[in-house]
Amino acid sequence: MRMRIDQLSGRNEVFMTLKEQVLSCLEKNRTQSISGEQLAEKFNVSRSAVWKVINALRTEGYDIEAVTNRGYRLAGDKDRLSAPGIAAFAEYIDPEKIFVFDEIDSTNNKARAMALEGAPHGTVIFADSQTAGRGRLGRTFVSPSGSGIYMSAILRPSADIGKAMLITTAAAAAVCRAVRNVTGVNAGIKWVNDIYVGEKKICGILTEAMTDFESGGLESVIVGIGINFKRSSGSYPDDVLRRITWIYDEKQPEISRNHLAAAVMDEVLRLCDDLDDKSFLDYYREHAIMLDKDVVCIRGNESWEAHTVDIDDQGGLIIRMPDGKLRTLSSGEISIRW
Repeated sequence: MRMRIDQLSGRNEVFMTLKEQVLSCLEKNRTQSISGEQLAEKFNVSRSAVWKVINALRTEGYDIEAVTNRGYRLAGDKDRLSAPGIAAFAEYIDPEKIFVFDEIDSTNNKARAMALEGAPHGTVIFADSQTAGRGRLGRTFVSPSGSGIYMSAILRPSADIGKAMLITTAAAAAVCRAVRNVTGVNAGIKWVNDIYVGEKKICGILTEAMTDFESGGLESVIVGIGINFKRSSGSYPDDVLRRITWIYDEKQPEISRNHLAAAVMDEVLRLCDDLDDKSFLDYYREHAIMLDKDVVCIRGNESWEAHTVDIDDQGGLIIRMPDGKLRTLSSGEISIRW
């Protein structure tokens, strides 16, 4: 009896692997149908096994169309986040470190809990929606289902806390590059860590460090990213709607959320794994939308007017005060006078 249970467990493990492989294949080929025969040949299984996998995926909620004499494909109007779907496009992410949730309070909260439990460097968490999404300075990040990509990465950098401050700058450069490369949208960076299209925000980044209280050393860094992917019918406060937009605002997405999620996290992990290579600072400066502009600087209860000059090698914003003196901001935020 024990041998039989082990054998059944083994067959189930193979079946799950096949399911992930089929889903990954369908995800990468959304624009065309793939026949059961092609899938069977590709994965060296029977057509019956493919049929069972397709039915299992449909049971889980995936909308898979069967076109006569052509094969299977994921419905174009459905865009479900999944670990196999993200892994299909990932080049740098370890597929075994991908975790996807339909709904979660906050991907940063989950990442923090997993980091405390020992989750390794490069673990990435994705969610279709958040019930308690957080932005910088304690702000709420509205995170409705089906329209955004909400994700966090657990980093365990071999760097001191000073160098780790560059992670926020690197993450902003990574997101901007991925969005531009994959979608073709003309995205830009607003200091310190927002991504804009035109004069409106499409992405926010929240970086949180976890330190060892005894040694004072840096244990891990959680990088949280929220992207407005496509316009949603969800409810947004009026003050939020005035400030945000979506990558795909008035037209249907040309790529899947899985594709962009993989591209963003690939770039984040790649850049943050080599902070000594500061070429990302050149990219940040090149795509910074707030340089050489009049701004209002805000830090705590203080606010003052200034003119932006440059980004220093630590990611700080160099500003010129009304009296002509230069000053560098390492924290706070700015409001651009468009």
